[in-house]
Amino acid sequence: MARPSLYTDEVAQTIIERLASGQTLREVCRDEDLPAESTIRLWVLDNREGFAARYSQARELGYHSMADEVLEIADDGTNDWIQRRKESGETETVIDHEHLGRSRLRFDARRWLLSKALPKIYGDRLNVDAKHDVSDQLADLMKAVDGRTRGLPKKPDPGEGS
Repeated sequence: MARPSLYTDEVAQTIIERLASGQTLREVCRDEDLPAESTIRLWVLDNREGFAARYSQARELGYHSMADEVLEIADDGTNDWIQRRKESGETETVIDHEHLGRSRLRFDARRWLLSKALPKIYGDRLNVDAKHDVSDQLADLMKAVDGRTRGLPKKPDPGEGS
């Protein structure tokens, strides 16, 4: 059975709702009842029935949902510890480094995406307020130097003869 490719308000609304909930377009398009990713992107480019603005807004809402996920991933300690059997037969609780690494990757990937997709909200803030204070002391020093103290030859006076 072929994927649907005709634009309908019902299909568009389903896509918008799922994007706004934080799903990626790729996740949405795994559903065989929805159009292929390329079809949806064409709808955006063609602005089919105003779809581009709704798509953009849904993506932005979805990014905010991803920001909530970042906090959940950071706060979730489930499966951070595993039971391991020692050679003696006793069990001990140890950190599951594999799970922690995967959680860190999930956290970092979302944080990076958010910083690029919505930099004003989730990007690194740079302080670009540079202040240049020219003091009178520096101006006075520059006037005093004015080429005279650098050992430069004096210009000959036109009235002086050699």
